[in-house]
Amino acid sequence: MERWNELENRCRACQRCALADTRTNVVFDAGRRDAQIMFVGEGPGENEDLQGKPFVGRGGQLLDEMLSLIGLDRERNLYIANIVKCRPPQNRDPLNTEQDACIGYLEEQVALVKPKVIVCLGRIAAMRLIKGNFRITREHGQWFERDGVWITAIYHPAALLRDPSKRPETFADLREIRAKLKQVCTEGYI
Repeated sequence: MERWNELENRCRACQRCALADTRTNVVFDAGRRDAQIMFVGEGPGENEDLQGKPFVGRGGQLLDEMLSLIGLDRERNLYIANIVKCRPPQNRDPLNTEQDACIGYLEEQVALVKPKVIVCLGRIAAMRLIKGNFRITREHGQWFERDGVWITAIYHPAALLRDPSKRPETFADLREIRAKLKQVCTEGYI
């Protein structure tokens, strides 16, 4: 618990990039810190910045609905974090310099959680955690293994709100995530 408190306090005091100047709140995490599955988004939006929690706006509501379809719940059995912890202005993509300034916090979160599965929410997270040239439209739902952790990417919930035609692909990806969890996680996890 002490390592978590120290990490969260360092993150909340961070001034490594210009996003610190415009944030209302640092958006550190949500969910269980001992979860076997971790979801990683790109960064907080307006609602997240105001409340200090990830995925609490319309995209977060859709994410919760999607997760419930496969037996997941942010309070019960998963952990959520972002690449950057502060809101980029006008919800633009976080710049590489901003990601570079913040990625160490996420790496420490991953090391503390020790997930068996990581799901990237959208292309920015996938480009950072899977490979720099990741193409979400072509590679969503594919699995990659890194140091014993299985990683995949699905469309970001905000993208699904903008383009509902991608929902059937995402629901297929969610079924594959559930199958992977049953394969690699502790019996009875979901």
